[in-house]
Amino acid sequence: MTLALLPAAQVRLAAINPVAQLTSLGLVSVTLLTTLDAVTPTLVLIVELLVLPAAGIRSPVQLLRRTWPLLLGASMVGVVNVLVSSDAGPLVGLGLALRVIALALPGVLLVASTDPVRLADALTTHWRMPTRFAYGALAALRLVPLLIAELGTIRLARRTRGVEAGRNPLMALRLLGGAMFTLLVGAIRRGSRLATAMDARGFDSGIVRTNARGSVLRRRDWLYVAATVAVCGTATAVSIAVGTWSPIFIGG
Repeated sequence: MTLALLPAAQVRLAAINPVAQLTSLGLVSVTLLTTLDAVTPTLVLIVELLVLPAAGIRSPVQLLRRTWPLLLGASMVGVVNVLVSSDAGPLVGLGLALRVIALALPGVLLVASTDPVRLADALTTHWRMPTRFAYGALAALRLVPLLIAELGTIRLARRTRGVEAGRNPLMALRLLGGAMFTLLVGAIRRGSRLATAMDARGFDSGIVRTNARGSVLRRRDWLYVAATVAVCGTATAVSIAVGTWSPIFIGG
């Protein structure tokens, strides 16, 4: 699995300001977290899938490599709710699974199309985020490809020692859990060293920092947010029109 990005010229969504993308993500989250129906997340999800090529994800294989944990988790959410809750039928389980996917895909779009440096600049310029938080987010995004490569190294090292699951799915899950725990321990150690190094370089000095690159909200950014509002509003309106909208705050 890789998060290698295409050149910026080939990723059209990279032209959108990260703050505009985060605002759109928040709008989608509010829309989907206030209803339990299956129509609203389905319509939102369709639009998100149409936007994927603009983020450089142009094949189902790329999409599957980046989102298979998400798809697995969403499937488990739907199945568990159907099995555990006496009031949740298959349609409710499907709606919950689709909602999880539709909630997470904007984050995939953001990570796939946004330069972490631009994200930090946008957060400090437009939202006045503390530099400690903004550059912490920058460091975290920079480490994502490294963590993925390290996970591959851990799995290859175990295979070299003859530790393989073969065709046993239970053993594969057990080995994956062990590899993820090893990765977690390494990530915590690396994060601690990185935090110490950043503090040593004055990132927590309290001095007001200037921004050399700057960040500008252009017309296309406002249009992107407006399009998100239109999509969320249309999805909700269609759900209400067909009689499936089930707002959570009413107890639906």
